[in-house]
Amino acid sequence: MRVSNKKLQIFLFGILLFAGVVSLVWLGSSAKKLVLPQTSLVQEAGSMEESSNEEWWVNSGAYIIKTEAGFKTIQDELSPFSRWRVRYFFSNAVDTDSGYHPQNIFRLVRKTMWENGDQTVYARIVKLHMSESPERDAWSGVFLFLRYKDQDNLYYAGLRQDGAAVIKKKIGGIYYTLAYTPFFYLGITPYNRDSTPNLIPGMRWIGLRTVAKTEENGIVSIRLLVQKEEKEGWKTALEAVDDGKTYGGPALEKGYGGIRSDFMDVEFRDYMVKPLETLGNFGD
Repeated sequence: MRVSNKKLQIFLFGILLFAGVVSLVWLGSSAKKLVLPQTSLVQEAGSMEESSNEEWWVNSGAYIIKTEAGFKTIQDELSPFSRWRVRYFFSNAVDTDSGYHPQNIFRLVRKTMWENGDQTVYARIVKLHMSESPERDAWSGVFLFLRYKDQDNLYYAGLRQDGAAVIKKKIGGIYYTLAYTPFFYLGITPYNRDSTPNLIPGMRWIGLRTVAKTEENGIVSIRLLVQKEEKEGWKTALEAVDDGKTYGGPALEKGYGGIRSDFMDVEFRDYMVKPLETLGNFGD
C-alpha cells in the first residue's frame, strides 16, 4: 500500500512530538529538585572580580544555594544535562564523580580582607559522597580559610573526616601541618575510608571558629574553637604558631576568610567575622 507524502509527514511529526514530550518529562523529573530562582544562587566564577555577588566568591563547587539562615552546597547530584555537570565532567571528572557532585571540592571565599579577626560559622553535614577519588580520605572535612591570598597560599582550620582537628598552612601550593589532634572519636571504631568514612557527627549543627592574630614580633597565632552542640560553649580544639621560618616561608599577612568542604553536602549558617580589636582577649 502506498502512503501519501502528507500522511508520512504527519506520522513522522507525531513520532518527534512524542519523543520530545517524553524527553521533557524525564528531564523535568530528574532535575526537578534543582529548579531554583537564579536569585537564590551564587554561581561559581573564574575570579573574585568576576563574581556577581557582593559578599561571596564561589571558587569551586558550581554554586551555593541561599537559605533563610545562610546557604548550602549543592544537595545530592546534578542533572545529567546541567551545564555545571558537563563542565566538571571535562575539567575534573575524578574528584566530582563525572561532574555529578561539584560540591565534592567546595571552596567559598568571603570578599572582605582582614588580618586579626574572629571568624565563625555553623555547619551541618547532610550527606557524604563515597567518591572513588583518591582525594577523599582522612584529611577531607569542613574547614575555615584564614588569610586566603589565592588557592596556593592560605591557612585553614577545621575538622577532618577522621575526627581530628587540624590547622594547616599552604604556601606555594605545599601543605604544612601547624597543629593536629584527635577530637571526635566514635567509641573504639577508627576511621576507615570505606566502612567508617566520617567521624564528624552528621545532621546536627557544629560551630567552627578561628581566631588569628599577628603578634608584635611578626609571629602569627591561630586558635581553632569548636562548639559540638548548639547549647554547649566553645571549646578550644587547637592552637598553633607560625614563626615565619618553620613552615615553608614567611607567615601570611592580611587576606580573605572563607569555607572549604570535601565530598559532602553541607548546610551553613551564621557566618561572621569580627575584627580582633573589638574583643576583650584572644579568642574569648
